[in-house]
Amino acid sequence: KGNVVDPVVLVDKYGVDAIRYYLLREISFGADGFYSEEALVRRINADLANDLGNLLHRTLTMIERYFSGVVPAPSPVEALDQELQAVAAAVPREVQEAMEKLELSTALAAIWKLVGRANKYIDETAPWLLAREEATRPRLQTVLYNLAESLRIIGILLVPYLPTVPEKIWGQLGLGQGVRAVPWQEAENWGGLAPGTRVQRGEPIFPRIDPEEALKTGKEEKKVMENAGARQERISIDEFARLDLRVAEVVAAERIEKSNKLLKLQVVLGEEKRQVVAGIAKHVEPEELVGKKLILVANLQPAKLMGIESNGMILAASDAEGNLSLLTVDRDIASGAKIS
Repeated sequence: KGNVVDPVVLVDKYGVDAIRYYLLREISFGADGFYSEEALVRRINADLANDLGNLLHRTLTMIERYFSGVVPAPSPVEALDQELQAVAAAVPREVQEAMEKLELSTALAAIWKLVGRANKYIDETAPWLLAREEATRPRLQTVLYNLAESLRIIGILLVPYLPTVPEKIWGQLGLGQGVRAVPWQEAENWGGLAPGTRVQRGEPIFPRIDPEEALKTGKEEKKVMENAGARQERISIDEFARLDLRVAEVVAAERIEKSNKLLKLQVVLGEEKRQVVAGIAKHVEPEELVGKKLILVANLQPAKLMGIESNGMILAASDAEGNLSLLTVDRDIASGAKIS
């Protein structure tokens, strides 16, 4: 009991790309695997935030700072450039070989070889030092071009695995959203990024997660699930009387951005107006709720869901097939009326 993890909850909390990456990277195809939220947060911070996200953000920040947001033309290559290009040339073959064996984790590890080599390349070449002298300007152009080109290739390689990140990488590189239509062979050819392309740096694609805060929230969610799944016991009339159940009229409803499960409702209880977050978005459209009178648990402590405060809980019935029906009244009655 209590050992079920709801993937929809995780996607709402961490994003679909992060969850797909963790499952593909940590669990071998067709085999059992280990999951913990601690391991998930560590993997997100290490691989996605620190490695991939930071590589993209640092590269584009330097292109904006030193070349006004325009990808520079490279000058003749040096040994370090050749090493980076050699890794970029080898990785697509390694990914293909792993995929032919259905070794998805190995394929992603191969892609992260290029991510890791590009990050090391930044440390080795120190673009911020090259930018200080006009004499090293051509070298700076080559370094930043090579980093941007590596990201172009990484975007293509990630298409089979991550549903939104390849588009974000290509979009910030100024290449548009068409990465999924690009032939795989484009990842095998160095130099596909045209000098003169204007980058469009955005927010970091994987902000770093505070482990303490994330795991604290996760434990609270687990406790709620465990309590909900615990054996139901009879309660006394005095215990029931502690619940303040009220008729609440919905006056406004909208979806919550980045969540496919939650709706934000504005409800009135007599003269009082409240905001309530309800996990019913998969079962009802927001506009269908306006004007309805629902049953609200009115004396719950305020809680935050997706950073939005909720003051109360809308009651609903559900069955084993996943059907859901909202509790309401069978005839018109004033909002705020007490249920007893």
